[in-house]
Amino acid sequence: MSHHRVRISVNGSTTEDEVEARLLLVHYLRDVRGLTGTHVGCDTSNCGACTVMLDGRTVKACSVLTVAADGCEVLTVEGLTADGELSPVQEGFRQCHGLQCGYCTPGMVMAATGLLLDEPDPDETAIRHGIEGNLCRCTGYAMIVDSVRWAAEHGGAGEAAVRHARGETLPSPGGRPVDTGAHGEPQPVVTP
Repeated sequence: MSHHRVRISVNGSTTEDEVEARLLLVHYLRDVRGLTGTHVGCDTSNCGACTVMLDGRTVKACSVLTVAADGCEVLTVEGLTADGELSPVQEGFRQCHGLQCGYCTPGMVMAATGLLLDEPDPDETAIRHGIEGNLCRCTGYAMIVDSVRWAAEHGGAGEAAVRHARGETLPSPGGRPVDTGAHGEPQPVVTP
């Protein structure tokens, strides 16, 4: 079996790993990085349970080889939480009961996050189109649509959460930037 060395940033943490050439990104995230929020549903790119963001775009991790993500930035559902706070999309799912069994929820949250980053104020048609690649067998989608609408009305996709996961400087509540550092710990920003 052919092995390759990859360097991938996941939720702001970059590591180098030796992986098999055929290892799918979903299995890398779960088995190598220990991030089990990304679910394996179909392994055929049909259900969306494995949706993550790869360099700012939503992808189905069961259809991406890990070697293809070399040098890329991956954001998983675990990376949306900033300083213990749910992202607006996660909070929307909580507030509007946008889940039942919960299996599709991480993928739905990531699809909704990608949608709201591209389209901050979507109507119902745009929301349904934005999540159409993600299957839910329990809810009938009405509460999921309500959850995404709630997020759009109460803070969008949580761009701050996405920036936090990337380790970028965030504006603080007082308006001064805060560097989250490598482990998300607030650090004073030193300016020259």
